Amino acid sequence: MEKVKLIECPRDAMQGIHEFIPTDVKVDYLNGLLKVGFDTIDIGSFVSPKAIPQMADTAEVLERVDLENSKSKLLVIVANERGAEDAAKQERVNYLGYPFSISETFQQRNTNTSIEGSWVRTAAIAEIARKANKELIVYISMAFGNPYGDQWDAEIAIHWTDRLVNELGVRIIALSDTVGIASPDAIHAMFTSLIPELPLVEFGAHLHARLDNWKPKVDAAWNAGCRRFDGALKGYGGCPMADDDLVGNLAMELFVGDLESRGVITGLDLDLLARSVEKAGRVFPA
Repeated sequence: MEKVKLIECPRDAMQGIHEFIPTDVKVDYLNGLLKVGFDTIDIGSFVSPKAIPQMADTAEVLERVDLENSKSKLLVIVANERGAEDAAKQERVNYLGYPFSISETFQQRNTNTSIEGSWVRTAAIAEIARKANKELIVYISMAFGNPYGDQWDAEIAIHWTDRLVNELGVRIIALSDTVGIASPDAIHAMFTSLIPELPLVEFGAHLHARLDNWKPKVDAAWNAGCRRFDGALKGYGGCPMADDDLVGNLAMELFVGDLESRGVITGLDLDLLARSVEKAGRVFPA
């Protein structure tokens, strides 16, 4: 039977919310998610609190969450070397995630540097992660195109992905549809190009989608061989640095239901998943 790795992203769900969610509420919500059985929880970020004030309490959250009886690994996002150094000190963190954009405009908006500057930064973060015995996950932001008019084609994505793998030794790469503009054909083509080319890499899909168009997108990635998917309960989230109109994450509970109906092994406790979905409705503003 087919298996899949599911990465639940409460960090992505929370980061664009202007009203600060109390740390106690975050910890309670995360403790529920940690028992569901997700492979990884994208739990927070070490970035400027001026840029993303919602994540200013990530270090405290990490100290307080209950990891007993949880098999989930913990991932935090970083945007520069300083954030990587702070994240690397966190014993409970398994993965550092860095958004490497192949859109010049978005790279500037998201991490305040050029693509070339981001490459230098990625190399430094990879070394920080290696020394701390953490694994680096790189998100190829705007992997399927961008809304800014920046040059884009599949060859650009393949070029940078190849460099990340062969020069920096990155082994987990998530292709990100940052603002939800990717077509199923583009998603299928990209994964079909990359997976056979770089067989040692675990490719993931970080798709932003609306409730009426998520399934063709995930089917395109799945049919191209992707078996690692990010999502967030109830489809909350979106990148506040990308656009004024946030497009939410893949609604994890809908995807899980689809997988279970096809006999795919998700490894999740569906009763605890349902409880977390219900709790998400209270944690996040309507």
